[in-house]
Amino acid sequence: MRGLSVVDDKTVWVSGSSGTVGLSTDGGDNWKWITVKGFEKTDFRDIEAFDKKTAVIMGIDTPAVILRTTDGGETWKVVFEDKTPGMFLDAMDFWDDQWGYVIGDPIGGRMFLAQTIDGGENWRKMPEANRPAVDSGEACFASSGTNIRNRSKSGFALITGGKSSHVYIHNKKLDLPIIQGTESTGANSIALKDGKSFIVVGGDFNTKDATEKNCAITIDGGLTWSVPQIPPHGYRSCIEFLGKEKWITCGLNGVDYSADGGKTFTWISKDGYHVCRMAKAGKAVYFAGGGGRIGKLEF
Repeated sequence: MRGLSVVDDKTVWVSGSSGTVGLSTDGGDNWKWITVKGFEKTDFRDIEAFDKKTAVIMGIDTPAVILRTTDGGETWKVVFEDKTPGMFLDAMDFWDDQWGYVIGDPIGGRMFLAQTIDGGENWRKMPEANRPAVDSGEACFASSGTNIRNRSKSGFALITGGKSSHVYIHNKKLDLPIIQGTESTGANSIALKDGKSFIVVGGDFNTKDATEKNCAITIDGGLTWSVPQIPPHGYRSCIEFLGKEKWITCGLNGVDYSADGGKTFTWISKDGYHVCRMAKAGKAVYFAGGGGRIGKLEF
């Protein structure tokens, strides 16, 4: 499970490999499990849900697809499909229940981007000039659906990894003090506190316990960066802002929590997860990971 969307404290959607989608409407006590018909081999690495009936899921490649349901997962409609060789989708993010972006690996040296303004019913590919130009060996990791975060209806921040790792604010390319240089290194996730304050996490997914350059913090929109006094305790594939100065981040070797704006992280669990998300309308925090593992943060 790498896709996770928490609508409110009771409504949770997850998605993953083998065409799997899960829905709970009672805070995780019970789950409805779905294998999407016709997509039994698809890896749905991101999901965006709007209520207990409506959700959008992203299948990464061969072909790259986005599907939408309005009946709680009983039926799905293909709303986007691309069979271009090399097409690989990485993440989606929505500003509200209408405006959203999907990001994909570069084709022809520029990241793939498409936008929806009707809740995922239709998608428009962004013109080449509006797609970030990246270095050779630079792409995104489809590890948690959080490579891209909307800053407004028409603006976003996205991060890349691999041999080069950067943050892009609209089309402005900024350096990141995150480990990079090989295909398994770089930034994996970005979370925003506001338009200028955000934290990026990553590392080397082949070295899950390494803490070198796995977290970077900015309070001026990426112009300058700092690093934690006590960083997360390993490679991290997702980070989420919880309010005030509180942050949560997870990875293959566990979960870290910060209550001081990311200056210090405490290793609160050694259960590995790929993704963590907070309720859009509520305070509940859920996790999803390998082996179908789903967790919930208890405050």
